[in-house]
Amino acid sequence: MARYALTIFLSAFLLFLVQPLIGKHILPWFGGTPAVWTTCMLFFQAVLLGGYAYAHLLADRFSPRKQGTIHLALLALSLVFLPIAPREFLKPTGTESPQLQILLLLLLTIGGPYLMLSTTGPLLQSWFSRAQPGRSPYRLYSLSNAGSLLALLSYPFLLEPNVRLWHQVVSWSVGYALFVMLCGWCAFQLRKLPDAANVALTAATSEARTAAIEHGTANARPVSWSDITLWLLLSMAGSVMLLATTNMICQEISVVPFLWIGPLALYLSSFIICFDNERWYVRWLFLPLLGVAIIAWWLTLGHEALVRLIMAPGWLNVSPLARLDSWVFNQTGNWLDAPSLRDEIAIYLIVLFACVMACHGELARSKPQPRHLTLFYLMIATGGALGGVFVALIAPNVFPWFWEYQVGLLASCVAVLWAVIRDRRPATTWVGHAVRWGFDGSCLLVIPLAATLVTQVRLHDEDAKFVQRNFYGVLRVTETEDDDHGPAHTLMHGEINHGVQYLDPVKRRWATSYYGPDSGISIATRYHPRRFSDDPKDRGIRIGVVGLGTGSTAALGQEGDYVRFYEINPAVLGLSDKGWFTYINDTPAKVDVILGDARVSMERELAEGSQRFDVLAVDAFSSDSIPMHLLTVECANVYWRHLKPDGILALHISNRYLDLSGVAQALADEYKKQIRVVDCDDDPETGQSSSTWVLITSNEAFLTGPEMRGPVADATPATEQKGAAPVRWTDDFGSLWQVLDLD
Repeated sequence: MARYALTIFLSAFLLFLVQPLIGKHILPWFGGTPAVWTTCMLFFQAVLLGGYAYAHLLADRFSPRKQGTIHLALLALSLVFLPIAPREFLKPTGTESPQLQILLLLLLTIGGPYLMLSTTGPLLQSWFSRAQPGRSPYRLYSLSNAGSLLALLSYPFLLEPNVRLWHQVVSWSVGYALFVMLCGWCAFQLRKLPDAANVALTAATSEARTAAIEHGTANARPVSWSDITLWLLLSMAGSVMLLATTNMICQEISVVPFLWIGPLALYLSSFIICFDNERWYVRWLFLPLLGVAIIAWWLTLGHEALVRLIMAPGWLNVSPLARLDSWVFNQTGNWLDAPSLRDEIAIYLIVLFACVMACHGELARSKPQPRHLTLFYLMIATGGALGGVFVALIAPNVFPWFWEYQVGLLASCVAVLWAVIRDRRPATTWVGHAVRWGFDGSCLLVIPLAATLVTQVRLHDEDAKFVQRNFYGVLRVTETEDDDHGPAHTLMHGEINHGVQYLDPVKRRWATSYYGPDSGISIATRYHPRRFSDDPKDRGIRIGVVGLGTGSTAALGQEGDYVRFYEINPAVLGLSDKGWFTYINDTPAKVDVILGDARVSMERELAEGSQRFDVLAVDAFSSDSIPMHLLTVECANVYWRHLKPDGILALHISNRYLDLSGVAQALADEYKKQIRVVDCDDDPETGQSSSTWVLITSNEAFLTGPEMRGPVADATPATEQKGAAPVRWTDDFGSLWQVLDLD
């Protein structure tokens, strides 16, 4: 028992440790978007499915001796993948499909080891059943999940803050070599077991006893297609909820391991709780919790759609539902419309836990006899992989918004409902009858949940002139009417305004929103000392911009200027090509747009020389999510190599949840530069929005100019204005906890 337990625990630990490790490694290569992790999860689930399929076929078709021989050979072959660091030639060039590139990169980097680790749980449990018939193997499954959970919790709190990325890679590779030896030991011992015929006889004589120990007589029946379909649906619903929840959280903050790990840890915890012992999952507790969690989501994150749903027919305006909603809103004040980040994350995690506990609890109740164990795990893995395919590949190409979250809620309710209805175990107590009646009544939640989904679709589409979703997120163009300036197009990336352009032929050339006259980037481009050169021919400047958006920065360009945009999302450039925003066509400056991750592109350009920018603006944040790899010390070195010695680095740090002034201060300290923070307010006359920019430079003429001391903007040293301690981020070390404001 000990060797099986140790091998399974280590394999699960390594299996889930490599996920955040490799995800952190490749995240900067693909722009740091939430879809990077979603695509990684698709790969992990697909290879896990392959591992379970291999385990099922190996255990079902081959004798113990042949199983041991085959597995030993594959374990040895997998060692050629070590160490597991991604190779430089796999970096994207900006022209490939990001999903396919990530999948190929992962396959070539960790494919062999990950496949072998994926087979270990079901295969060694099958070997254990052969070696010790009559003893339940399902406790080993809980041990496997415990190892997985330990890996997930240790990475963000122990490894990531204290161990360099390369040392993580080496340590993991050493751990994998140890696993190969342990698993090889188990495979070698398996060769000593009797032939398949004797094993079959032993299994047959012990089957009834094992089933009685673990399952009772209810599951001592053949596996049906109905069972298989239910397993698939329950596991798929849980997988969709895991990935969709992670997506929603990362959209608002950043894509970093500790935000991936919270949802995944809850997901694994539900497996541990449900499969350790049947008594841990009790319907009278977790089914009502599912209903309460969904109602909590309705009243907060889905509140607007719920109100519109209730109020839609005129006669409902005086209905009890409308009065109830009005009463709840009055009691909670503004909280329903604008819950804090802490509350949003808590609601997402509570709803996720309720859904996966219900789904995995019903899975545990329906588990078959141990001789069908590998098939059962294969179906769980298949459902998980199908959920990954839905969230990572299907949803971005079918849904114009992140509707997969609501679809996951609906699927969870339907799957659990089906599991309860088909469960023929009779209720023997009044509690059992009450639970069944209560659940039958709560099934009515499915109807308003579906209606809420439809209402949310209509809410997001009713004001949109253009909507496009891809790997990098959701872009929406809306047309609004400004009382002072007439109609305007607004770009929304997620829920955040990313720029406005007026449609008036004259006003459409104005730099508006975060790029208005008093903004930091406007000051840097208008008052750069080259603008005041005695020779008019020398007044043109070179401007680099990380992040295209509406192209508003191009409006700051003048005759003789050169503006070079770096944009990772081709759909953003398409907005200008289709005429929704005309800044890059209207500007008198020369404009180039470079597609691909800005850091990767700029690193490659250095091979041919510096761009010698006078001003380099970093404004590549989607929604309120920030790509941390663009704010590290190493990345800043790339910026300075592309800037002239007297160049100005402008960082747009406006954010609802993150105070990045300390990060900017650390970058200035690292390279012995001076720093100014420029805060500007809304100005309806110019269309300017409030924003915070940080200007980092050693250009004394610029820093001592009257514009930096006068009423143009509040531009004081960052340490004086923000009082923020420097926060030094590197490619190896960096934590959002240092800058996160959850209130």
